[in-house]
Amino acid sequence: MYSRKKIQEDIPEVITKIWSCQSEDCNGWMRANFSFDHTPTCVLCQSPMTSEERMLPLIVNMNDHVKLSAVVTTAE
Repeated sequence: MYSRKKIQEDIPEVITKIWSCQSEDCNGWMRANFSFDHTPTCVLCQSPMTSEERMLPLIVNMNDHVKLSAVVTTAE
């Protein structure tokens, strides 16, 4: 029998560094390699964020080298 459903491949999960909102009322978080600041503030409630780790699906940030080159040029 023919099935039209696509076979979904398993996306590997890895331990990922994230920034998590410190506010009790907010569930905001972001991946560390997608943030532009060394210590970002929450975009939802503007509270400070702390560094944590979570098991998340693997996502590669293709613009990571752009962020690193911007840091190098501003440091010179």
